[in-house]
Amino acid sequence: MAKSTESQKTGEKLTRQRDAVLQVIRERADHPTANEIFQAARLRLPTISYATVYNSLRFLKEAGLVHEIKFGDSASRYDRETDRHDHAICTGCGKLVDFDLPQAAELMVVAARKSKFKPESVHLTLRGLCPDCRKTPSSTRV
Repeated sequence: MAKSTESQKTGEKLTRQRDAVLQVIRERADHPTANEIFQAARLRLPTISYATVYNSLRFLKEAGLVHEIKFGDSASRYDRETDRHDHAICTGCGKLVDFDLPQAAELMVVAARKSKFKPESVHLTLRGLCPDCRKTPSSTRV
């Protein structure tokens, strides 16, 4: 399902720089950081600056074309999948994968009741060791 290269909020066409950043994210199967996106975007547009990539990411996020994933003090990662889904992150190597937990809506209702918050969304993050890191002795992990 290819998404439009227009902003969903404003109908504004994407600049070449914003489109390059968007294509980098859409073509990757992982969840790149801004720095990784910058490095890949420079291969497409050698004169693109880090500030332009960062501003493009902000625009793309606000336009609903990418999703920013924040994990505390770590660098944000960017996701091409904007529909509701959950993530698992490896505490050994940092690998981040998508998964869908249909029961998340039920958990949100219970959490809202206990916290007395009005829920807006729920995104679950499972932290643990990926299959590769479980096979590797801890002394050789990053």
